[in-house]
Amino acid sequence: MMANVRFFLDYLLHVLKANSRHGVHSPFVYRLVDTVIYDFSPKEYQIPLEELRGKLKTDSRNLMIEDLGAGSMLKRSHERKVSDLARNALKPKRVAALIARLAAEFRPSSIIELGTCLGLTSLYLAKASPASRLITVEGCRQTAGVARENFSKFRVPIDLRVGNFDEVFPQILEELPEVDFLFIDGNHTREATLRYFEMALAKSHPETILIFDDIYWSEGMKEAWRTIKSHPKVRVTVDLFYIGLVFFKSGQEKEDFRIRFL
Repeated sequence: MMANVRFFLDYLLHVLKANSRHGVHSPFVYRLVDTVIYDFSPKEYQIPLEELRGKLKTDSRNLMIEDLGAGSMLKRSHERKVSDLARNALKPKRVAALIARLAAEFRPSSIIELGTCLGLTSLYLAKASPASRLITVEGCRQTAGVARENFSKFRVPIDLRVGNFDEVFPQILEELPEVDFLFIDGNHTREATLRYFEMALAKSHPETILIFDDIYWSEGMKEAWRTIKSHPKVRVTVDLFYIGLVFFKSGQEKEDFRIRFL
């Protein structure tokens, strides 16, 4: 209960302090907000993906959850229905669509997603940026099994790895020359978040984009977000409350932005 109250208060504070595009004076961020973040035009690939979301919300299968991270804010049971995960764990359409638009805008050679869940955001990324190599990691075998089913329905080349992020992520980094686009959506602890940030940092470049989910999940996540923002290699951050964006663009003045994304 206290966690929910704190989360609500953080949200109110964010709304009060955040800007729209008109309060942004950085040309890079203004364009990002205007043409990507606030682009709410429907995309053709969204229709079948949202139909899939609807089907998952009625899927009564039970899964045994192997929770290797911070757990759920809503439910601690190790057995959960697919429908429960679809309602509470999948990224909302508005957020999944934004992450997809970011991939479409920056056209990364590779995309890494830590936290597959049922695979809906993975599919959004695959459809929005089909030329990118997409690697997604899920810690729970049964959840990954449902995601694999969903990938096969859409016949998209998504490389799904199953295992602990701490073990699988370093292996992926060994394979890739650089980190182009990384979405971290799992293991919501301060220590793990900063650990993955430091790992990615070693292979970042000026066009790298990092996306951190649930930056207001807990006091630990808020602290991790503050630490990431203050890192000397980070040039621009965009706090959208639900997710945080990190950019390393060379020659860019170091700035942090709060943007209203309701």
